[in-house]
Amino acid sequence: MNKINGYTEEEATGLIEYIYSGKHAGKTLSYLFETYGKEHSRAKGSVRNYYYAFLKKRDDERVERILEGKDLHAGVVKPFTEEETDELLRRVLAEKSKGYSVRRAIINVSQGDERLMLRMQNKYRNLLKKQPERVAKAAREAGLPEERTFLQRKLEREIDALYSRLAVDLRRENEQLRAELEKLRKSRKE
Repeated sequence: MNKINGYTEEEATGLIEYIYSGKHAGKTLSYLFETYGKEHSRAKGSVRNYYYAFLKKRDDERVERILEGKDLHAGVVKPFTEEETDELLRRVLAEKSKGYSVRRAIINVSQGDERLMLRMQNKYRNLLKKQPERVAKAAREAGLPEERTFLQRKLEREIDALYSRLAVDLRRENEQLRAELEKLRKSRKE
């Protein structure tokens, strides 16, 4: 079987045609990745990653043939510089200090620019997960409480879920005990 990055040529052609047609119908790439993924039992992220990897294989004549006549291209990824990252942290944390959620803080900082907002949100999440010490340092410098790390937030969610399960079990047990008590009271009266 002749594959291109894990998809057969037919699958790759089908995906590219789907994306090309969808874009010309006014659909967003995100929507197209999700719907294609559902139709072909693939994760949205997997489809997205394949699409961008495919577009970068322009040196493969099969890829060139599939893309011929289609104006599909991947934008250049513009990474944050160290200075931009520090500024992002300072500005988002300053907004959070006003009581805003992270999402609202990023909306405020990006001034409604949706692309910038998405980039900032992804960068901030990445920093929380992979560089929590950097976020903590920026928070200390801004005089703010430290952000919880990814693992801390995950542990908190698991503890909350455990409490919820325990509460349900305790309620059931309490109801059973009340029913037993009621039976005993009735049997005494008789």
